[in-house]
Amino acid sequence: MGTTLETSLSKVKRGPNRASYDKQHALDIIDGALMCHLGQTKDGQVFVTPTCHWRDGDYLYWHGHSKARNVKGPVDDMEKVCINISLLDGLVMARSAFHHSVNYRSVTLFGVPERIDDAQEKQRQFEIFLEKVSPGRWSQLRPITDTEIKATGLVRIKIEEASVKLRDAPPIDDPEDHDWSVWAGVIPLERQWGEGQTDPIQQIEYPPATTPKAF
Repeated sequence: MGTTLETSLSKVKRGPNRASYDKQHALDIIDGALMCHLGQTKDGQVFVTPTCHWRDGDYLYWHGHSKARNVKGPVDDMEKVCINISLLDGLVMARSAFHHSVNYRSVTLFGVPERIDDAQEKQRQFEIFLEKVSPGRWSQLRPITDTEIKATGLVRIKIEEASVKLRDAPPIDDPEDHDWSVWAGVIPLERQWGEGQTDPIQQIEYPPATTPKAF
């Protein structure tokens, strides 16, 4: 695959000046987020499901109960799904209500889902996912069982049709409003994890789980 993800479907029509089809840009957003929203159609009804995701190479993965709609439905129907991942970076405070905005990064992906059934590969992917959530934790846990592997569905799409859209700029006011007497600018959003809250049933003290840098 080349470095562009642009197709007739992924081409941005509204606000094309904020669009990008650079593959690396899309991968950075995918890796920098933990949750995505999966859109699918079932019997003429659109459903949007929030779910955690991760990436391995050129593929975006998600999981769920083996009978869950967002895992079973798209594969059985062999229809394209639409996935959006968004990161809010700041509030853009303008001199008029009309020009208020947000700074953000988002990627929208399209693809026909593929189910992964091989038990060994499923376990490998679950480890990749958990290491994204808490680096170093997989090796500390009780080993996963065959029953748990069978009960968990694993699905992926290839990252080959997508668009990135973003805003990273100060407010854009009308020239006649530049001297209006109100503060204008950007309020950045800073993400950080809080202190771990120990499970109340835990009797022995252990070091807290590690947290990722992003999300």
